[in-house]
Amino acid sequence: MLADRTIVVTGGSGAIGAAIVRGLAAQGAHVALTYKRGKERAETLQSEITALGRRCLVAAVDACDGKAIEGFAARVESELGPVDVLVNNLGSTQVLPFALIEESDWDEMLSVNLKGLFLFSRAFVRGMIRRKRGVIVNLGSLAGHRMLEVPVHYATAKAAVTGFTLSLAKEVSRYGIRVNEVVPGLIKGGVGLNVTDRQLAAYNEHCSLGRPGRPEEVADLVVFLASERASYINAQSISIDGGI
Repeated sequence: MLADRTIVVTGGSGAIGAAIVRGLAAQGAHVALTYKRGKERAETLQSEITALGRRCLVAAVDACDGKAIEGFAARVESELGPVDVLVNNLGSTQVLPFALIEESDWDEMLSVNLKGLFLFSRAFVRGMIRRKRGVIVNLGSLAGHRMLEVPVHYATAKAAVTGFTLSLAKEVSRYGIRVNEVVPGLIKGGVGLNVTDRQLAAYNEHCSLGRPGRPEEVADLVVFLASERASYINAQSISIDGGI
């Protein structure tokens, strides 16, 4: 389904990111992934992907450093070839009540979650425009779509992913580039590790399937949107939350 495609996954060493990388490689893609602190996990994942006969590039890249991201983009194109798909998966959260959020906390949440989204997209969309083809999949969050007990600055940043997706999809559609957003609910691992037992019970009560999701379930949706099977899906925010 994705044989010999070159795909970039930001934040590829986390629970959801690693599942996405595995899912893409299983469909034949060569993958470049970034990480911040998970070097050992990223390198283990790289070995796993290369054992499948796929090429895999791993790099520590600061999501807020435009020059570093441009350098990473050039390296990916040089070592793996033109990028067909970008998966903007990286993100960060911080568990703080609104009254205790400092200005620096607010700036950090919006910078990592939104500036990184902008910088990585800008770095890779240029080549897609030249080639007049490409796919971008952004990872949002149910926190940006529903009234939930989540940190306000995180919810704000994730809500903005939807606006970014819609606007960018409209602008680049003329070049044959599709842009969509995947909106996970509570997923095991990742930010889901910050959820208390009380919050988990409340989620399960309001979720029609009565459970949190698995990273592999999110990955399956991302893989589908990255493929030509989703060629008529554009500018959509697709929830995968078990029915909230």
